[in-house]
Amino acid sequence: MESLSLAGSDLIPEKPVVGEKDTLPEFTRELIQVHWRDADPIDLYVIRPTGVEKPPAILYLYSYPTEGDQFKDDGYCRRVTKGGFAAIGFVSALTGQRYHSRPMKQWFVSELQESLVESVHDIQMILNYLSARGDFDMNRVGMAGAGSGATIAILAAAVEPRLKAIDLVNPWGDWPDWMAYSERVPDTERATYLKAEFLKQVAPFDPVQWLPQLKSIPVRLEITADDINTPTSAKKKIESAATHDSVEIVKYETTKALLDASSGGKHFQWMKDQLGSPANAREAN
Repeated sequence: MESLSLAGSDLIPEKPVVGEKDTLPEFTRELIQVHWRDADPIDLYVIRPTGVEKPPAILYLYSYPTEGDQFKDDGYCRRVTKGGFAAIGFVSALTGQRYHSRPMKQWFVSELQESLVESVHDIQMILNYLSARGDFDMNRVGMAGAGSGATIAILAAAVEPRLKAIDLVNPWGDWPDWMAYSERVPDTERATYLKAEFLKQVAPFDPVQWLPQLKSIPVRLEITADDINTPTSAKKKIESAATHDSVEIVKYETTKALLDASSGGKHFQWMKDQLGSPANAREAN
């Protein structure tokens, strides 16, 4: 079984390649290609607030198959950096620019163990990179994830003490029910993922097992009733695994209700409150 920890890993980072850099009054945005796995370069968006020397950093990972276009959006970047916070954006394994040189039958769900484990390793390597840069407050780092990105955030927080808080929207999980009923799974492939061999392979990476262990950091779990990717039974199982005192559970009947409550950057504020504003945040934005 693959380990979520980097201990014993043979991943060796190559020198990062700096691509585009945009400078706006409120923030700077760098596109940096990082590379530590053969044939798997990662486009990393490093978005820093103006006027803050060592800002806290928040990693953002959205759900498969999102390709990270929001990190190129100036309005989004203004909202995530407001108050003096840096945003680090990327996509998970086998997603977007990272999906290539594979037969079409191999994709995020068919290779779920690989997708999850490699993405968790990537988070640890990204944190190593941010630490080596020296221009972030590595004592105040959090992660926000949605869908499969929220699942990866749970797994990463279980093995990575540098993550001080995680913010989760509709995480995938409870794999037996998820594979049986999720609309993300094509009906033509569903039987394959319900086989005992496949479920045994992914069972150690089920967030239902890992959520109860996250008792030392703040966790927000947001669930929308109309999310079609995670079936209702799986949502209940995930919620039941998140009952310890450090978890805040917020439920919405619709995705629209969540978006309405999140407008104007309000959704990002919870994580910022957990990490605390930087000392010179008043100079930012």
